[in-house]
Order: sequence, then structure tokens, then C-alpha cells
Amino acid sequence: MELQTVDHLESPDDIALADKMKVGRQQIIAELQKRIIGQADVIELILVSLFVGGNSLIVGVPGLAKTLLVATLAQVLSLKFNRIQFTPDLMPSDITGTDIIQEDASGRRQMVFAPGPIFANIVLADEINRTPPKTQSALLEAMQEHRVTIQGRTYVLEEPFYVFATQNPIELEGTYPLPEAQLDRFMFHIIIDHPPEDEEFEVVRTTTAIQEPQFTRPVSGSDLIAFQRLVRRVPVAEPIMRYALTLVRTSRPKSNKAPESVKKWVAFGASVRAAQYLVLGAKARALTSGRYHVSFEDIRALAYPVFRHRILTNFHAESERISKTRVVEELLAAVPVPRSRM
Repeated sequence: MELQTVDHLESPDDIALADKMKVGRQQIIAELQKRIIGQADVIELILVSLFVGGNSLIVGVPGLAKTLLVATLAQVLSLKFNRIQFTPDLMPSDITGTDIIQEDASGRRQMVFAPGPIFANIVLADEINRTPPKTQSALLEAMQEHRVTIQGRTYVLEEPFYVFATQNPIELEGTYPLPEAQLDRFMFHIIIDHPPEDEEFEVVRTTTAIQEPQFTRPVSGSDLIAFQRLVRRVPVAEPIMRYALTLVRTSRPKSNKAPESVKKWVAFGASVRAAQYLVLGAKARALTSGRYHVSFEDIRALAYPVFRHRILTNFHAESERISKTRVVEELLAAVPVPRSRM
């Protein structure tokens, strides 16, 4: 993944596509609200992930409509959707597929590839931390390369392709923490929490009555692919890109610019992917806000979901009950925004 700064949104076609993306975002939200109550911040991050082409991890206690949200998104967009329920006995082939012996019309037996549930546009890895690392790693190639390799043969996944994974933070028995390499491939770590009382009341009211919403597809799969390419053409001023990179480098305790809080609480800081996703996410956020350039505020607004799963805290942070959110707060406070704001 490369950070691109040479292209510009100058052509009428790009401007028209940017307007379509902004309107499409509003229409997708309107369609989702036919079934999903509240959770505006969560939906916003999922849509940024959608327009960038990234995968996201959604973390929350049971009953907060994590699965329903992703399934509804696929239904609204009319994209092929598969849900994989991760369990301790799930095997890699249960995700990617496998070769099976099949008999043709002439009676001859031959090996035929049977695609697994990874062959979809939107894949929901439900309770991903309930399966061992070997099976979790079956998603790695698909998430990064949008392809899978089985028995030495490579199969390309249909675009657009997204993986949304859910995780329950309070049920630890029988779970397997995701390896750092797997976590790093998720663009965002999205926290979904209990809604305010009025919204929770509305959830109870609507879900205990007959609910048969009719969805109108606001954008197509080909539109999403075009949006992803458009996002990469959004210009980013060098000071803003350097600000994003400085945030990432400052999160590493061995950096000479790291604040005392990072040196004290952080074992390992964010990878270069954090900077890449900060910039890409900021580009998408700018476009959906009706702007054709990225601001410092776009970077700061995405710092929490980008850093949460990439910063590894140490035993000092655990003993003092310092959350990763607190570490990101300290990081944002320690890295000053350049004066020449855009």
C-alpha cells in the first residue's frame, strides 16, 4: 500500500464521482437506519473503511447488533455476503475451501475445487477470537492480497472484497487473542457500546414488532471500486502527511520524540500501516464531508480507531489500568498540530 500525493481532483469526472460518493454515503446511512437504531459513529467508521477498501474489527458486548449491522450493510448494497461463525474446531479449509473428488457425466473422477465462504464480497468473521491462530491466519492472505492459495493454486477473490470481524471483549474463556500480524491488517478497531436510553428504548420497540424494511440500493459494487480509486487521488499536503507519520513514530517507545507516557506504558508502537490507514481514511473522510483535500482534523479524528489495536501496552500500563484510549489521548496531546492549518 503506497501513500500517493501526486494526483489531484481536478477533472470534472473526479468532481462528479466525489459528489456521487458524498450522496451515496448519505443514502447508505438512510437505508441502514431503516433497521439500525443509532450507532452513528460506528456506521461512520464502517463507511470510511468501505470507501477505502479496508477491513475492520468491531468489538462490543453481545446484543449490540454487530452482526446485524454488517449483514444489513451487505443487503443494502446488494453484495454477496457470507457469515463465518468462528469456533475452536474451525479449520482453515472451512474458510478458504478445499479440493474434493467429483465424478463427471462419463464416470471419471477428478479433483474439483469447492470454494469456501471467503468467496464473497463482504465476509463477516463472527467472534474471530474463538478460533486458534492457525485458522485465524487463513484470513491473512485474503485480507491483504484479496486472493487465497489452496494446494499450490491461487484463486482471486471478487471485488469489492471486505472482511469485518467481530469480537466479544468480556468473554475470555475459550478465546485466542489475535496475533499482532493479524490485528495490523485491520484498518480500524471499532468499539460499539450500549446506546443512550432513548435509542435503546427505540431498539426494544422496533425489534419486538414486525419489521420488514424494503431497501433501495444506493450504490453498486462497481461504484465502491471507483470510490476506492478516487480516494487515492485526493491530494494531501506534505505537512499533514508528516503529521500523520509523526504520530505513528512518536507512538514507539524507542523514538527520541516519544513522550514519557509512551515510554512508560507502551511496549511496541504502531506500524507503518497505521500511517497508511490514517492518510487513506482521512482522504475518504474529507471526500464524504464535501472537501477535496485532507485536514489535520481528519487525521486526529481517526487516530483512536487506527491506533487502538496497533499499540501494545506493557505491564506498567496494565498495573495502573491505563487503557489504550488513554495512551492515544496522551499521544495526540504530545504531538502538536502545525500552525499552518488547512
